[in-house]
Amino acid sequence: MQFALPPRKSPIAPPYARSSGFSFQRRKQIKAVAILSAALLAVFFFLSQLFYSSTGTPAAQIGTSGVVIVTVLDRTLYANDYLQKIIQNREDYARRHGLRHLMMGFLYRPGYTNFFANLSDYDSYLGNGPRSWAIVPAVRHAMASHPSSKYFFHLDANALFMNPTLSLEEHLLDKRRLESLMRKDVPVVPPDSIIKTFAHLRPDDIDLIITTDSEDLNPGSFVLRQGDFARFLLDTWFDPLYRSYNFAKAETHSLDHIAQWHPTVLARLALVPQRIINAFSKDSSGAAVDGTYKDGDLVIRFFGCNTDPKRSCERELDAYYNVWAKRLKKE
Repeated sequence: MQFALPPRKSPIAPPYARSSGFSFQRRKQIKAVAILSAALLAVFFFLSQLFYSSTGTPAAQIGTSGVVIVTVLDRTLYANDYLQKIIQNREDYARRHGLRHLMMGFLYRPGYTNFFANLSDYDSYLGNGPRSWAIVPAVRHAMASHPSSKYFFHLDANALFMNPTLSLEEHLLDKRRLESLMRKDVPVVPPDSIIKTFAHLRPDDIDLIITTDSEDLNPGSFVLRQGDFARFLLDTWFDPLYRSYNFAKAETHSLDHIAQWHPTVLARLALVPQRIINAFSKDSSGAAVDGTYKDGDLVIRFFGCNTDPKRSCERELDAYYNVWAKRLKKE
């Protein structure tokens, strides 16, 4: 009886068989990819913790704006053409400073966005008080709408960005830049307040950046950093007790009072030269020393144009809007 012999192994490997060398090489590649992926995840986790704000602001998510520009628009006071020029100017500035990708796209710096608030939306909060108080709930509203954004730049509607190539980071917010701009041991309220800005403050301490004019802190332009302090400041500032005092300059004098008599606020406040974020037009009265607009400044404000019957906000804005528009065409 014959038994079938087991099939012999062919000395030649089938055309599609994997060699042991190829499998080993493949395993090495998979292992390398796994290690690289784990390393990248670790880097992302580290960076998310590194950029978590000390004030309690979570690290920015993709699409989050680093700077929110808050503008309160009074649609009952100004013509639509005037407001559209303001909006166009703001939108152009925000577009220029969109997402900036670093490290081959793995790390990014959030850009800018606009928050246009309608003054009438806050009528129920204002009651019979001056409508200028609306800037406080408007900034609070912007913070609630953009909880992951870091900075909120309130800029009065009667203002234009005139040097849109300047980012707030390089112009103001960079630590070394802010350190060089901070006015220390000077009267909080000019010209001779006995309460002065702290001399020991450093950029990491600062949550509110603002300027003064010749008489007061000027909240027509200020930067507020998101966090517990910002919410405390806005809630205190808008407290019914302060609004019931009937200050001559409403929210301006209220802020003067808070900044001088509440050390918690003073310890987080930085005064910078007026022209940095709040340069007045030549027709505006009350500018600080060297507070009047010069070519190259970031913004120009037509301060008081809506309260002086001899002035016209529309006419004053048009002259500078045309200069700004011509610059756009040359780019």
